Amino acid sequence: MGIFFSYILLGLSLAAPIGPVNAAQLDRGIKGGFFPAWFVGLGAVAADAFYMLIVYMGVVHVLDTPFVKTFLWLFGGFVLIYTGIESMISAKEIKNASNERYVEPLYKSFFAGFIMSITNPLTILFWLGIYGSVLANAASSYGTQTLIIYSCAIFIGLLTWDFFMAAVSSSFRKLLNERILTGIAVISGLALIGFGLFFGWQGILLLFHH
Repeated sequence: MGIFFSYILLGLSLAAPIGPVNAAQLDRGIKGGFFPAWFVGLGAVAADAFYMLIVYMGVVHVLDTPFVKTFLWLFGGFVLIYTGIESMISAKEIKNASNERYVEPLYKSFFAGFIMSITNPLTILFWLGIYGSVLANAASSYGTQTLIIYSCAIFIGLLTWDFFMAAVSSSFRKLLNERILTGIAVISGLALIGFGLFFGWQGILLLFHH
């Protein structure tokens, strides 16, 4: 049981560092409330599940080719910069929670989280490195059934953090005034652009390295 909880913590620690998805969740939560923020996180978790499956099926070497890596860095950078700029433009539309305005459809929030996570090479490196070693360890020591249990534990951690971020960002919306909310939206937009520039730069380095 202790090992199970340690894998839940691993899932939490995976999701917790402030990255593009968290910045996007904060932005969506402030503008649209709990569900848009939650669905951004769910989209990211779906991308995690996809990579987990790829590692599990052993088709990892495809992702490790320089071409795929370069493409992901560059495309991921583009997605993040675009999302960041969009976030900053829409920051001025923030109204107090009482003035409900148009909220983007949930499938859009989900798709945004999914694209952001699936084009993030750091997600891949993470799943290759950490999940790859968890996989090797569990498979050699315990067999498939235990591996599935551990994988579920990682997902419980990911989903818990997702729920927490959505709750925090949507409660910000009710507790904080318009000026602070606009400030947070601008900062999360800048964070996304910053991540995007970093990704783009990594892609350019890879491109000219080969």
